[in-house]
Amino acid sequence: MMRPENLAQLFLSAQTLNGVGPRLSTLLKKVIALPSGINEARIIDLLLHLPTGVIDRRSKPSLEEVEAGNIATFQVRVSEHHRPPSGNRKAPYKVTCKDATGTIDLIFFRTEHRFVEQQLPIGEVRFISGRVEKYGTQLQMVHPDYIVTPQTKLSLPLLEPIYPLTAGLSGKVLGKIIRQSVKLLPELPEWLDDKIVASRQWPTFADAVRLLHIPKTLTDISPIAVARTRLAYDELLASQLALLLLRTHRKQPGRSISAKGILRQRLIDTLPFTLTETQKKAANEIESELASDKRMLRLLQGDVGSGKTVVALLAIATASEVGAQSALMAPTEILARQHAETISYLASEIGINIEVLTGREKGPRRKEILKRTAEGEINVLVGTHALFQPEVIFDDLALVIIDEQHRFGVQQRLALQSKGRDGGANVLAMTATPIPRTLLMTHYGDLKVSNLTEKPTGRKSIVTILVSLERLEEIVNGITRAIGKDTQVYWICPLIESSDISELSAVEERYAHLSQIFSNRVGLLHGAMLPTEKDKVMAAFSDNLFKILVSTTVIEVGINVPNASIMVVEHAERFGLAQLHQLRGRVGRGETQSYCILLYKAPLSNTAKARLCMMRDTEDGFLIAEKDLELRGGGDVLGARQSGMPAFRIANVPDFNDLQGFARYNADRVLLDNPDLNGPQGHALKTLLYLFEFDEAVKLFNSA
Repeated sequence: MMRPENLAQLFLSAQTLNGVGPRLSTLLKKVIALPSGINEARIIDLLLHLPTGVIDRRSKPSLEEVEAGNIATFQVRVSEHHRPPSGNRKAPYKVTCKDATGTIDLIFFRTEHRFVEQQLPIGEVRFISGRVEKYGTQLQMVHPDYIVTPQTKLSLPLLEPIYPLTAGLSGKVLGKIIRQSVKLLPELPEWLDDKIVASRQWPTFADAVRLLHIPKTLTDISPIAVARTRLAYDELLASQLALLLLRTHRKQPGRSISAKGILRQRLIDTLPFTLTETQKKAANEIESELASDKRMLRLLQGDVGSGKTVVALLAIATASEVGAQSALMAPTEILARQHAETISYLASEIGINIEVLTGREKGPRRKEILKRTAEGEINVLVGTHALFQPEVIFDDLALVIIDEQHRFGVQQRLALQSKGRDGGANVLAMTATPIPRTLLMTHYGDLKVSNLTEKPTGRKSIVTILVSLERLEEIVNGITRAIGKDTQVYWICPLIESSDISELSAVEERYAHLSQIFSNRVGLLHGAMLPTEKDKVMAAFSDNLFKILVSTTVIEVGINVPNASIMVVEHAERFGLAQLHQLRGRVGRGETQSYCILLYKAPLSNTAKARLCMMRDTEDGFLIAEKDLELRGGGDVLGARQSGMPAFRIANVPDFNDLQGFARYNADRVLLDNPDLNGPQGHALKTLLYLFEFDEAVKLFNSA
């Protein structure tokens, strides 16, 4: 189903805007949190990329009144140009400007002279804005932020929003692109009740977007501004409507998978271990729900190493026994291929055909996979976002398994589920990030939950040690002894957001340091590498071709190397509890006693100390998740920012915790009064769902 015509332009590529080409598009992709499966920034993404602060350029003093160090805006006349001496590239180009009270020098380094002359013709009036400094007694402004003519002075933003940026993308350029996007906002129907809008004094959705990107006052852009709160509520309301729809849709007739359990039992008999009690309980819950005539929507929540994949494979066996297909979607190619590798042996033992489909499969190979899937020859298709693309057609998709559910969201779940007959595929979502009870209803209110709370028999507890970075040499000596006994080691470097050292240079610096000591026994892995390079490094580490893997957090989820029994996390105080717990879960998968060494830089803040002590004292992921929520207070409690996909773009939980219940209550009330979303109100609410990309939810409304 196509989006309404008045919204279509918002979902066009940012490259349709003036001045945005491939290079700028690539930079936008780096800085904007895009939904899963979206590979380039669109106009809607720019509109929802909200500012974090503001630069106030409203001060318009005379040159005589201005104070050095302040940002100010002046109307001046260009007096003279002072070219640097020929051949002296380090000398600045200086332009002297005047008003009725004094003079100021505009300073340019390494700038094309012709450009300066065109911008500042002698005798012309210009408006300039930037930070004023003093060189001796003379006022100067180095590289003014803005130079505009009297005719274009309205283009100079007196209140300029500050946005998250990336190397190569300036705030001035991004702001110009976003302001261009704001002009494309169409008139939208109001989907909120008049009483809510009046009582909270909220602007319309479109006016809220305009106020945030083109503020009129300093308070328009604050974290608690009415404009930001309005957009956060809209996002929560859209999410809750979609969740409630899924819950309603689940109660509708679905594909019943009622097998005799022959393949399931054969799989259990093939396993080289005994299922835990919670694995048995979860598997029985899933089998029972699959056999019913209602659509299954279940979350399998298991701590790292609790055996979720085996439980999922038992469900796959049930579907395969009745001739139906299953799809297993993972957030990364590495994890997708690892899933396929993990289950292939067991699946082949009981006659289940598995194939992998990611962005890497191209040409004839891809066509062959798509053909065999459409004809039903493939029982299980494992892949990434590629699975819910329109060209992927199943003969009889009855079971959808989504790993690391928090990285996808309701939209992707709906898109893949809709590929089943009559849109009725059963869904089993999995996560190794235990979700606090306080978030389950708001994030996953449409799913029933099965919990795996035990580790497989024989798994030993991981010993967690806190060590100051001052003792780094001791740790390296200990690793020397460990790898002498054929142990393998992960060494994780942090994501550094506000430093002169980039993430890449930090990990490469540690790699170079350890390579000097351990020679070619050290491997390097980071997010800037090509997928094929990552796979090659991980394969080599898995095959024990080198002993130490220096990496960023790209190994946080899903990597399985049983011989690796030591995890070193450098600058552990920079990580959240959930992410530290995920990283620790990469070891402890073999028979050897495993260790997690959390290196920290002293002194620690009270919060950082509490976080690290919690990691040392417990391995209970559910307890850790609750503590993580308590300690963070706000932000990405599910570790979404660290893993690349935010649960919400605007409504960070629990920054807007008070709005969660309000949105849930109103979503319930709306669907109680108007379950089919008919009439003007229904049309307006469907517009809201389209804006936040719950397109599949609208389809379900229209087909209900």
